[in-house]
Amino acid sequence: MKNKPYDKQIGGSHYQNFKIQPSKFVIENELLYPEGCVIKYILRHRLKGKRQDLEKAKHFIDMIIERDYSSKKDFLEEAEKERKELEESYKESRRQTEERKSKEWLKGYNKWKKAK
Repeated sequence: MKNKPYDKQIGGSHYQNFKIQPSKFVIENELLYPEGCVIKYILRHRLKGKRQDLEKAKHFIDMIIERDYSSKKDFLEEAEKERKELEESYKESRRQTEERKSKEWLKGYNKWKKAK
């Protein structure tokens, strides 16, 4: 009889303690990679990676939220914020340009007046 892949584990035995290995659960439920990682890290944290595994699970959850729940509203709010920042930057640039032109005009006028 052939060895089944889930009858063994390479690099430890922490997954062998579960009734169903996380990878088998992920495959049989056709989950995406990030969801699979969340399951894997949550299940093994007590047996292997401790707090770091839970931090990894949180990281993958954040990726899933960004992938699936970043709303158009969030994008539009960010775009509007950027538009306002650019508008303010443009206004400041125009103000500085006008100020410089005024100083140059005044300098030119004073030079002309002295020459008279």
